[in-house]
Amino acid sequence: MVIFWIVFILVALLAAFGFFLANFSMRIKGQTLEQARAWQEAHYDVSWADRVEKRDYTVTSFDGYVLHVHQLVQAGPSSRYIILSHGYTDNHIGSLKYAKMYLDLGFQVILYDLRGHGENEKTFCTYSIRERRDLAALIADTRARHPDLTVLGLHGESLGSATSIAVLENRPPVDFVVADCGFSEIESVMKTSLRLMRLPGWLVHVASLCAKLRFGWSYQDMRPIDSLKDNEIPILFIHGAQDAFIPPFHSQAMAKATKGYSEVHLIEGAAHARSMLTAPEEYGRIVEAFLQKALSPESD
Repeated sequence: MVIFWIVFILVALLAAFGFFLANFSMRIKGQTLEQARAWQEAHYDVSWADRVEKRDYTVTSFDGYVLHVHQLVQAGPSSRYIILSHGYTDNHIGSLKYAKMYLDLGFQVILYDLRGHGENEKTFCTYSIRERRDLAALIADTRARHPDLTVLGLHGESLGSATSIAVLENRPPVDFVVADCGFSEIESVMKTSLRLMRLPGWLVHVASLCAKLRFGWSYQDMRPIDSLKDNEIPILFIHGAQDAFIPPFHSQAMAKATKGYSEVHLIEGAAHARSMLTAPEEYGRIVEAFLQKALSPESD
């Protein structure tokens, strides 16, 4: 009887800790717009953004969820558009580090807050599952809103990168993707986080089961790489060579998985989501060269 109660208590404690980890990993602890703006201002010049014409609107996603969207309007006429997706806990302000590059390249720039982030209603993160359907809704809205559109690209960072890859599962009408430091699957990232907390990696399986019970999806369901089996849309993978949180092998694995044209560029000295800040000129050259290839008539 004593052994039964010991086992029962251990199982109960393990389950409780599993639910705690599931909640910790999927409940978004996001920055406010003010916090995000302060962080950006501390790391690079964002004053240019105040001088750009903006158009604010909302897009309703597949389940009625409302996404807050902001367009940075190109100074001159342009029918080329780019949708920027930010990282986990960030918001659309975090995409400004890439926005000026695309404005300079002649793109109309669309920023938005991912589900549960920024100005949107609070909810949990599914690490690309619901988020990719939100992005699909934004792609459809962009094409309907701008019938003159000739080029539409996606650029994502971290969670935004994984989302930009995952949305390719249903072959959306986009012309290219720039994927910066995205994960190919979330399970190994969760294991890394556990080890950083000095916890055994096998606890990820307990947390994954609890996530399935609590939120409806397990970590094993969150695999953007599975969207690339039949993909032929050109993808540029950029990754910090010193990224210890989501290591470069994630981008390298996805580049091997896609059927279409792809490139992988590792930025020396860059940690997670720091490639643009570490080497902005190199970053810009890489993106511009990729676009020349991806959008050339020969690439069709």
